[in-house]
Amino acid sequence: MRSVRSGLCCLVITAGLAMPVHAAPLSGRYVAMGSSYAAGPGVTVPADQPPTRCARSKDNYAHQVARRLGLELTDVSCSGATTDDVLGPWHELPAQVAAVTQDTRLVTLTIGGNDLNYVGNLNAASCRAMPAAVCQAVQPPDETHYAAVERALHAIVAAIRTRAPQARIVFVEYPAVLPERGVCAATPMTGDEAEMLRATAARLVAMTDRVAEAEKVEVLRFSVHSKDHDACAADPWMAGYLDASGQRARVPYHPNLEGMTAVADDLVALLE
Repeated sequence: MRSVRSGLCCLVITAGLAMPVHAAPLSGRYVAMGSSYAAGPGVTVPADQPPTRCARSKDNYAHQVARRLGLELTDVSCSGATTDDVLGPWHELPAQVAAVTQDTRLVTLTIGGNDLNYVGNLNAASCRAMPAAVCQAVQPPDETHYAAVERALHAIVAAIRTRAPQARIVFVEYPAVLPERGVCAATPMTGDEAEMLRATAARLVAMTDRVAEAEKVEVLRFSVHSKDHDACAADPWMAGYLDASGQRARVPYHPNLEGMTAVADDLVALLE
């Protein structure tokens, strides 16, 4: 895990969305930023040819929204990205925020989970289900990690506003991964590990919402909408660690196509 470098006037809350009272029709340039939960690894086919290590899907929520609303999309989301990689370069990749230009009219962002080792811990907790697997240790985040993410979220909003003062900024919350209680065959881990991971997810959502409120930007409350579509649900929007045959999922603990489409549906409703 790498270290972290450190609008709109009124919101109405409805159907799990935070939306502006007076939203002008949206058109023009759209920049999508974030981690794998924005990039969509394993969802249909790659957006980039040849495929890149960012593993962006042509059917992640940003691509679906851009097609439906006729927006000019620049997708710089990247699997494994942290808030560091939004604000600064990551090896050969420029800072994600560098894609934001003065003519940008929409920016969406799903970020922070990798700073807290959230997906890493989900996989580490479940790895023991695979015979002879070499598993990483579960490493819960501490208070310094949470504080650093919150500072970075504020810094990201400031950087976007400097580059594109007229852009609408929408934080897209991470979806529900685990059920509200217990575990299932798709999510093999101990009860204590599941509780720790639920607490991590809840704090990340709370931070995202708190920063959005303080900065007066919009937030898509997808953690609420997705809570009955976790990896153990009858209609999951999230892959578990194990698939129905008991094999390791192609991309464990990440949104499937139905999940990405649900985010896109909610974003279109918010933006229109």
